[in-house]
Order: sequence, then structure tokens, then C-alpha cells
Amino acid sequence: PSSTSTTPKSTTPLPPESSTTTTSPPSTTTTGSSTPTSTTSSTSSPTPTYTTTLPPPGKSLAWSVICVLPVVALKLHELLKLCVSNHCILIPLVLLLHSYYVHSASLSTIPMSTTTSGTTQTESFTTTSGTTSSSVITINATTTSTTFKTLSPGSTGPTTGPTTTSATSTAQGDSWWLCNCTKAICIEDNIVQVIPVICNPPPKPTCANGLSPVPVIDEDGCCWHWECDCYCTGWGDPHYMTFDGLYYSYQGNCTYVLVEEINKNVDNFGVYIDNYHCDSRDVVSCPRTLVVRHETQEVRLRTAEPNTLQVEVTVNNQLVALPYKKFGVSIYESGINRVVEIPELKMNVTYNGLSFSIRMPFSLFGNNTQGQCGTCNNNTADDCMLPDGSIAENCETMADHWQVVDPSKPQCSPGLVPTGSPSTTPTQPCKESSICELLLGSVFEPCHALVRPEKYYAACVFDSCVLPNLDLECSSLQIYAATCADQGACIDWRKHTNGVCSHECPPTKEYRACGPIKEMTCKSRGQNDTSTKQVEGCFCPNGTMLYDSGVDVCVKTCGCVGVDMIPREFGERFTVDCQDCICLEGEHGIVCEPHKCEQKKVTCDGEGFYEVQEVNPEDSCCPLFTCKCNTSLCTSKAPKCSLGFEVHSSIPSGQCCPVYQCVPKGVCVHENAEFLPNSSVFVDKCQNCLCTNDVNVSTQLNIISCERVPCNTYCQPGYELKPVKGECCGKCVQTKCIIHTADNSELILSPGDFKNDPRNNCTIYSCVDVHNQLIASTSEITCPAFNEESCKPGTISFLPNGCCKTCAPVDSRTPCSVRHRQDFIVYNGCRSVDRVELTECEGTCGTFSLYSAEANSMDHSCSCCRETRTTEKHVVLKCPGGHAVSHKYIYVESCSCQDTECKKPEPNELQNKKENDKESTLNRIKRAISLTSK
Repeated sequence: PSSTSTTPKSTTPLPPESSTTTTSPPSTTTTGSSTPTSTTSSTSSPTPTYTTTLPPPGKSLAWSVICVLPVVALKLHELLKLCVSNHCILIPLVLLLHSYYVHSASLSTIPMSTTTSGTTQTESFTTTSGTTSSSVITINATTTSTTFKTLSPGSTGPTTGPTTTSATSTAQGDSWWLCNCTKAICIEDNIVQVIPVICNPPPKPTCANGLSPVPVIDEDGCCWHWECDCYCTGWGDPHYMTFDGLYYSYQGNCTYVLVEEINKNVDNFGVYIDNYHCDSRDVVSCPRTLVVRHETQEVRLRTAEPNTLQVEVTVNNQLVALPYKKFGVSIYESGINRVVEIPELKMNVTYNGLSFSIRMPFSLFGNNTQGQCGTCNNNTADDCMLPDGSIAENCETMADHWQVVDPSKPQCSPGLVPTGSPSTTPTQPCKESSICELLLGSVFEPCHALVRPEKYYAACVFDSCVLPNLDLECSSLQIYAATCADQGACIDWRKHTNGVCSHECPPTKEYRACGPIKEMTCKSRGQNDTSTKQVEGCFCPNGTMLYDSGVDVCVKTCGCVGVDMIPREFGERFTVDCQDCICLEGEHGIVCEPHKCEQKKVTCDGEGFYEVQEVNPEDSCCPLFTCKCNTSLCTSKAPKCSLGFEVHSSIPSGQCCPVYQCVPKGVCVHENAEFLPNSSVFVDKCQNCLCTNDVNVSTQLNIISCERVPCNTYCQPGYELKPVKGECCGKCVQTKCIIHTADNSELILSPGDFKNDPRNNCTIYSCVDVHNQLIASTSEITCPAFNEESCKPGTISFLPNGCCKTCAPVDSRTPCSVRHRQDFIVYNGCRSVDRVELTECEGTCGTFSLYSAEANSMDHSCSCCRETRTTEKHVVLKCPGGHAVSHKYIYVESCSCQDTECKKPEPNELQNKKENDKESTLNRIKRAISLTSK
């Protein structure tokens, strides 16, 4: 017999685990679990023995036999000898092939579609558990002949496996697959050749994006080849790594195509990014929303708060809870990431608020992608392709052309001026953050051979220089660590950033840099997760596990978790939402029934009582019914008590409504007012009244006691007691001026009186009433200059004031001239503050009376000393009321003798002259003494 194998293709990492089968000579024996032995026999050749194992779960015993056969040609009518634990049976080959097709889904006994003769055959299959297991198949038969026709799946070419069976004739040369790597070929005369396909490991290629290739199973399901996955990432403000590993930065703040198909094979498929300006200068941008479209669904992964790992997920603009699975789209949490997975396309999109990644299989999307992630063909030369298929000079220019219309961004319109890149050279020299140096240091050294760090370091320096206050450089380390973990090197890097890039977890979880992609849950712990990749995130502490992917609760034992998010153990009874529940092991988990309440019904009789439902502190689900009293429901009203009395109420035992009565307050009452004991009571001004503690028996009010107000009848000298309207007692009112003399004696003057000092006639005391205000003043008489030598002897005498002297002058005359003096000016009771200079005309002029013989009468010649030139001056006078007034007076500049008419006065004129002279003399005296105080 000849063998054939498919030519392996190369394109991806790490070959899959493959099982091998070995043949052994007839004498081969096995150890451990009992293993069936497949033996072929015929009349012309010895029976070979083939060693196999018990079938794995999900496979039939026929699968275990057929899939370990070497390349051998067997006739369909020949018998196979099957031995298990020293018990053997003979099985026709055609029957074994038929059983493989029909019963490949489970371990079962092999049905005998044969016609037998002789003793009736019996079948039995038993399995025992323990350290070893044994399978026994026994058929009591001596001869067996088959009438079964040859089977064929109806296809001669290689297939992924049969799905239907039919009983038809198979022509010579037809072939079909018995299992993944075993082919059956019809040769002739019902002879079937079984050929195991042998796969040679393909050479490992180099991927342009620097990542390791992945192994991909061929379509025949047997051999495999390498492929470079389409892997695009973006992070920071933002930086892009295309599918083929080309690095660039782009600062647009609109919505753009990350990846779409060139030739549309999938309905409504694409991944888009919504960027926004994340600095106050609107210079750089950051990712805000990642949009994934697939057929009828649009998934949006949106950053809840800028520059954080908080992401909310919506599907068709509706918030959804994770995990979410519908219409071929699966969304779940994986560490710090939100993952959108489309199993049909074998692709996934991750996003955590700071970075994103898109992984797509080359077999489905190779040479058929376009957008800001470039073309996936393992060649960076055409990554900057424009929508029209031409290649741009750089990817920054290309990125502008992949803008899409976004109604939420009216300022964005495809075709606008391209977005410029900010300069990484600041006005002052920029020293990159020390965090960036971690990428090149020993922390990430285990990953350097798998993923080169230089491009991530350049992005980190860019972020630390352009946006030094946003800690965006953490995103470069984060995406590099994620890429390293994807390639099999998990790095615990956050603890080396001095808290700058720390990640806080909820109190019930702990941070791990290397956690499972899908955390084990109570529901998934029995499943075999073969993934070895790791992610960072918040995970349940050791000794606990996540209850379920949709219930974020860590539990020590897998019991139940209800709506209250509290873990329960199997068999535990509890009450939640007024339901009595029990946690049961099984499909339904928590089983609840309405909470039962046992309480006697109360009746509320009596005025004012009503029924109340209260919360039971011992059982919040069963309210307490009690009777409460509401006095507003009572019909009796409180009486209105007279002044000095108040309402007292009392509630008799067992009743709700009060009983009212008026009782004394213990106060005094006067003129509709109440007064407390020992407080003053105003009856009138002439009495002092007090509220006492004594009670009037008839009125039951306190008694008011009063006394007359005592009056003072003595007044000091100068004061008189005068009655005051509305007052009980008179008031001492000053009626005279009280003046203290130079010798400290007291002088009392009535208003208008003048009096000389008894010891000095030149000092005059006066009392003046100015607007009912008594003003006492002391004045000094200023005498004119007196020269006794100019007096005639014996004529010297005192003026009437008794202070100034006068005399008859001798013949020598004093010429008319201006005389100066210092004195106070008094006007209407107001006087000057200081003495002012006053002038007057004084002196003798030629006045005579001679007889005229010619006229026979007396000839008179009169001349007066009068002013010839004057000026008007101003002075400020101080008044008794405290206010000041401006006063004008005449100042004499010069005097001269002026003629005047000489006239003999009439008798009445003489009388008037005398009075005028007297008044003039008095005024002159007053002026002389100035009526001013010293």
C-alpha cells in the first residue's frame, strides 16, 4: 500500500499537540489501564496484533481501533479479533467501519448488523471505576457471516469528517476519511486500504510585525501550517502599530476606520475609533470609543472617565451587562480589558480605556483589510494605503483619509485639512519620564527577544514630553506588557513605577499582573481551559473563585449567589426580598417561596384610635399591626380660658382623647396683661406696684401690691422745684445763674442782673437768659487812658461805674485822632472768642460861642471829632447754643474835626437828651465792660 500526505503551509506559531499511534508485534502487551487489541486474521496469513488504548471521551470504541491502524490493506469480509482483558471476539471489518460512522459520538457497544447462524449471540459492556478500569466485550459465536454492503460517504476527496452515512456501493479508487488523519481507499474486490496521514513540521516564518507566527490546522483537519495573525494596537495619544508592525502617531479628534474589508465578505463588518482632544491645548488626542460592527449589531466600548480604565459597553445604543452573547457576538471581561469576540470570524477586539488591540486570522482577512490599521499581508510597504488604493507618503497623512461621518461631531467632515502632529521638542529641553526607561531595562528584559521595545519607548517619550501631567506614558508600558503576555512573557511591571501606574482593585479582589484570560468560575471549573495566555487585572484572592462570569462575587465554596450578591452554601436557608429561599445543588440553585407571617389581627376601638402598620425590627417582611392614638380624631375641643388661667389636659388610662379644664396660672392680671410673681406691674407713675405670691380666694389670681412714689422737695441754690406735666414729682429747674467769684464765694444772679465784684468795681458779673438758657458771664471794665496831670486840680472823680476815673481837662486840648483798644464784641447774646482790635475817634475840636455886635446875638461855632475813613471787618461769634455766626463791624481808619450845626435844644429835647445821655452812658459802660467773662 502507498501513503499520501498534504503539503504543509507555513504562516503561524507553535505547532499543535498531536497524538501518535504505534504498532507492536503480535506479542506486545500493555500496562496500566486495560487496552483493547486489534487483530486481523485470514486463512492465508497470520493474524497481526495492533495495540491501542481505550477511546477518549466522545469517541467510540471503533474510533479507537481504526484510528491506530498503520497503512494496511484489509478485505471487508475479513474478521478482526478484538481482545480486552483476555476476552476476545471476532468482528467483521465492514461492521467495524460502519460502527465508526454511526456511533462515533459516545462509548457504546458495537451493534451487530449481521446475519448469524448457529448459537444466538449476546453482547455485554461493563465498566468499573477505581485505580484501573476494564472493558469486556463478549460474543458467544462460532461462525459469523456478513451480508453488509460497503459504506461510502459519497465523496472521493479528503473531507473534514463524515456527517452522514449511507449504504451504497463503493467504486474502485474511491476514498474517504475514517478519522482526522486516517484515510480509507477502496482498491478492489472489497479490499480497503487504511492510510494514516503523516505531517512534516513546516518551516517557521518571520512575521513583519515582529510577533511569533501561530499554527493553523489545515482544512483536512490533519496537518497544520504557520500564519502571521493580523494584530493591530493603539494606545496613548494615540500611537498605532499596524497589522504588519508599522508604527506611527496620529492626533486627529474625529471618528476613523481602523479596519474594514476591501472585498466585502462579511455583512456590515468594521472596527472604528472615536478620538478626542485630551489636553487643554487641543494638541494631542486620545481614544474615547471603540466601535465594532457585525451584521445587525453595533458594539461601543466607551471610556467612562478620561484617562482611566473605566469602560462602559453598549450594543445598538443600549447599555448591556457582561458577559453578553447574542447573534454571533460575545463580549466579556478579561482582566482590565473588555473583549469583543466574533467566533465565526475567529477575531477579537480588546479595549481598556487607554489602549486597544485587534486580532484577526490571516486565513480569513489576509490581503483584505484597509483603514488606519493598514493592510494585513506581512508587508509594511503598503500599510499607508488610502481608500482609493494608492499609497500615501506616510501613515499620518493616510489616517486623515479614513475619517467617517459622525453625527455627534459636526465639526468633523471628511476631506478637511490634514491633522498636524505636535512637535515632541518643547521650548525647554525635555527629559523623558523615568518610567519610560523601564521599557529598555531589566524589568522587561524577558520580553525583548519576543517583542522589540524601541517603538513603545519612542511613544512613551512622546507622551511624557507633550503631556507631562497626564501620566499617559503608563499606556505605553501597559500595551507593551500586554503584547508580551500575548507572546508568552508575562511581566509584573506596575510595582516598579513608584505608584504612578498603579492599578486599584475593589476590596474583595487583588491585583495580578499574570492572571488567566478567563477567570475560573464555579460554572466553568469542570471545563478544560487549554489557554496558556495571561492578562493583568483584578482577580479573586487565593482560596476563592469567581462565582460566575456575570456575577462579580468571590466565593470560598460554590453554592448560590442571589440578587443580594451574598454567597450562600448548599442547604443554607435565608430570606431575601420577603422570600424564604434555600440554596440547592442543581440547575435551579436558589428556590424561593413567599415569606409566611404569623400575627394576630388587632382591633382598634375607642375614640381617637386607629390601626398602624409598622416595620418589625425582628422580621422586616412581616409588619407589626398596632393601635395608635391620634388626638386630631377626637371630637372634644379644648376650652378657651380667661386671662390668668390655662388649659390643662389629661388622658385617662386606656383612653386616647384628653379631658380639659381651666386652672390658674399663678399670675397677676392687670389691664389684659399677665405678670409673674415678684415682677413689677405698672399701674401709674405715682405708684410702685409688685405682683405678689398671695392669691385672691375669690378670683384665684395673685394680688398686686402698690406704694406711692416718694418725691424729693429740696433744690440747690439757684434751682426751684417746679411741677412736670405727667410726672408725680416736681423737678428742680435752674432759675438763676450761679457764679463763683475770685474769692471762691458764690454769687446768685437773676437773669438780666449785673453786679460788681464787692472787692473790685472793675469786675462785673451778669446773668443773661438766651432762649431759656441761662448764661453767666464775668466782664472786666477797660478804662480809657487817664492822665491826672492833664486834669484840673480838684476835678478828678470816678465814673458811675465806680471803676474808671474822669476829670476836667486843663486848657491844653487833645487833638482829634484815632484811639485803639482791645475788647470782645457781643451781639444778640453771641460773643467773639478772643478780644478784637476796636478803634474810635477821640479829641477836642474848636467849639465856641461869642457875642456878635453886628447880629446882636450869640455867634456859635461847633466842630466834632468824627471818622473820615472806615472799613468793614468780619469776626466769628460763638453763641450759647454752641453754634457760630459771622458778624460784621466798622473799623475806623482816620478821624478829623468836622463842622456841625450848633442848635439850642428844646425842653423836651433836653429831656430826651438827658435820657439819651443816660442810655448812652449805660451802653458806653456796657461796651466798656464788654459784658464778657474773663
